[in-house]
Amino acid sequence: MIMGTKKNIIRRYCTRVFWFIAWGSVVSCSQESLTRDASSLPEGHFKNPLYYADFPDPDIVKSGSDFYMVTSSFPYSPGLPIHHSTDLVHWDLIANAFETQHSSHYDTPRHGDGVFAPSIKEHNGTFYIYYGDPDFGIVMMKSTHPSGPWTPPKVIKEAKGWIDPTPFWDEDGNAYMILAYAKSRAGINSVLVLHKLSSEGDQILDDGVIIYDGTDENPIIEGPKLYKRGEYYYIFAPAGSVPYGWETVLRSKNIYGPYEFRKVLHQGRTSINGPHQGSWIALDSGEDWFLHFQDFDSYGRIPHLNPLSWTEDDWPIIGIDSDNDGIGEPVMSAPYPKVANPTPPKDPKTSDSFNDLASTPSYLQPQWRWHGNYNPEWFSLSERIGHLRLFALPVDNGDINLVQMPNFLSQKFPDIAFEVVAKIDVSELKEGGEFGMGVSGETYAALTIRKTPTQTHASFKTRYQARNSAIEQTLHKVHFNNDTNQEFFIKLVVEQGALCDFYISQDGQEYYKMGSDFKASKLRWVGASFGFYAASSQDSDRGYTDIDYVEVSYTPQNKR
Repeated sequence: MIMGTKKNIIRRYCTRVFWFIAWGSVVSCSQESLTRDASSLPEGHFKNPLYYADFPDPDIVKSGSDFYMVTSSFPYSPGLPIHHSTDLVHWDLIANAFETQHSSHYDTPRHGDGVFAPSIKEHNGTFYIYYGDPDFGIVMMKSTHPSGPWTPPKVIKEAKGWIDPTPFWDEDGNAYMILAYAKSRAGINSVLVLHKLSSEGDQILDDGVIIYDGTDENPIIEGPKLYKRGEYYYIFAPAGSVPYGWETVLRSKNIYGPYEFRKVLHQGRTSINGPHQGSWIALDSGEDWFLHFQDFDSYGRIPHLNPLSWTEDDWPIIGIDSDNDGIGEPVMSAPYPKVANPTPPKDPKTSDSFNDLASTPSYLQPQWRWHGNYNPEWFSLSERIGHLRLFALPVDNGDINLVQMPNFLSQKFPDIAFEVVAKIDVSELKEGGEFGMGVSGETYAALTIRKTPTQTHASFKTRYQARNSAIEQTLHKVHFNNDTNQEFFIKLVVEQGALCDFYISQDGQEYYKMGSDFKASKLRWVGASFGFYAASSQDSDRGYTDIDYVEVSYTPQNKR
């Protein structure tokens, strides 16, 4: 057989080579002498990246011995994923902060819009999430606990192009918000703006002051995080663009400046491009860490955790300054953070048997997301217990384009290589209806199933420039008689480099290859995703498809 089982995937990983830098208490040798393969990773160390998965714009809040992280989710719903960790290395997706976006504007897909660079903070026992929606303004949510439930998203300041807000409550009782501008809407960028904020965090009180202009030295500076340490206010901010940027830190003894700056993290001589935009975490043990992303093309922005140290003159350095130029470079390995109560890590949520949700039949597990504000009428978990039912509902203009349909149910690529097997039942899919398993990006590919009165047709289709509604191409097709079993097993195999192969089987043993070596691509600000849809090119409901289970197989990065 061509496809691998779970055992085959593990075997493939065991033969791969992963390069990383072994970081100890003091390192003074060159990058080249620090490279190691996975078998020589010292005990008690973790590997970067933490995951080969899309964690854009991470921000973290510490609550006791627990850590909670939020990341950008753009137009998807449910949105604003909340991850939990006790060691900063292993993260468990526990919830989404909201079920649907704050506006019906997102009833149709708005790729590249929505939730930009959220921040999560605690003040006087209340937890706050803020994010910028560049088309609407600054949005706030509140909760008594970071795991939720959260109040619905509320626009507290209408504005065009305001992004990346972070609140700050000073020791003197004053509250502030720092943010950046998106040039596509505001007409300017590369500046950081400070506003006065109400003590309750629900009102921006003034027009703001530009406290830093990075046009010349730190272009495209954005994503600011404001902290205070000792007598200095520190602003951590990415600059230089997503794929090629660096992390800059500004500091001043006055919150309004003037600010001096230093670059504190850049690619340097490493292979880690664009290491920036994230969150500084100070531990009770005295250690400091910085969680940030790296742009990894089709896989999106993948998370790295780096040690943070302080110079004698109170400047941070992230990673290791191996060439003594005063700028840190990211490490590929480090000892685990010294935390109070580390717990056994959980594997990331990916697979789903749809069995444990019968008591709450309107909700899917938190790894699933729709391309827009979802409608509960699109699916059911209760009409056939233990199955996810997707209804083949009409799409606009009869054009089944999975990137443009809000009812594409997906999750992000979980790793650099993985395998997905889904068992489906299409016996109630009617003529004119279509079910598909697809890989979504600027270009998409899908294994689709349609029915005629006598046959079931399985096809492999692609569409380039899918957001611009280019023509879909059918590259391969096979036929099955309708008097045979209408249960199928469909499989997606993704290899390193985001190369995707699609397969179909009637018995789960012998598979037929439908399409191979499709190169997955990222979508607007997000990595590629895989998922499922049911739709109709006609103007009426055309039946449904039941999914029995979705099994995702791979070995997480820090278990290899």
